[in-house]
Amino acid sequence: MAMENDSSVTEFILVGFTDQPQFQLPFFFLFLLNYMVTVVGNLSLINLICLNPHLHTPMYFFIFNLSFIDLFHSLVITPKMLMSFVLEKNIISFEGCMTQLFFFCFFVHSECYVLTAMAYDRFVAICKPLLYTANMCPQICSLLMFGSYVMGFAGAMLHTGDMVRLSFCGSNIINHYMCDIFPLLQLSCSSTYANELVDSIIVSTVVIISSFIIFISYALILSSILQISSAQGLSKAFSTCSSHIITIALFYGSGLFTHLKTSSSGSEDQGKFLSVFYTNVVPMLNPLIYSLRNKDVKLALEKTLKRIAN
Repeated sequence: MAMENDSSVTEFILVGFTDQPQFQLPFFFLFLLNYMVTVVGNLSLINLICLNPHLHTPMYFFIFNLSFIDLFHSLVITPKMLMSFVLEKNIISFEGCMTQLFFFCFFVHSECYVLTAMAYDRFVAICKPLLYTANMCPQICSLLMFGSYVMGFAGAMLHTGDMVRLSFCGSNIINHYMCDIFPLLQLSCSSTYANELVDSIIVSTVVIISSFIIFISYALILSSILQISSAQGLSKAFSTCSSHIITIALFYGSGLFTHLKTSSSGSEDQGKFLSVFYTNVVPMLNPLIYSLRNKDVKLALEKTLKRIAN
């Protein structure tokens, strides 16, 4: 993908999360702590899944990929965000900005599809348990993950390709802590109608497809759960789904609120604040959700710690 366009802007200045001097240092340490927990949490979960054979199942294969996406998602966004708290001008080159935009879109889109694949996995596990081994064999799981990354790559290419074709010849100050689509469109001196249309179609397609599959999967799961008579069976079914439902609610909820357009004058700052949830908070919480609420992960952690101690 070429990074050449007719733009006279060769670099952008990221305003950051806040322009209030008194909040810069506290926010720096807050987001630094968030970043450290995110990296350690996701790396730990990835290592636990790799090192413990009893976690080599389809469900943990998807959790492994979810942690991988969250880890690199935070690597793309947070370090540059932290620089805005300590530098007078947080400058990013045009090429760097487009690169960050590409990987941001790639990981967000891929996470949508991975969460969708996880919903299908839970549907097969609960509604078709006798066919689970055949329907969720390694080949099918790998194909689902490959498709998730390919669709994420395609979406990111379309978003970034449309942005590269625009001209930026006026202000180069991005009212955000990262190179996001809408703040960049506001700086363009070209017509952005086609971009907004394409972006809306891409986002709507991803959300509609993934939401439909997730909704149908959990509707069938709920129907199956209601037919379970034993309390132990009900408890096991709910426990296998609860972590995934919480993750979906956090990711889709924060993403939806962020991209809802408002007519208020503070909409940009509101969008910037809400975007923190799916760029910083969700990647930090996901490994905690899947470890603290999961007996298998706790057992794997105990075994790993014992091996290290011995």
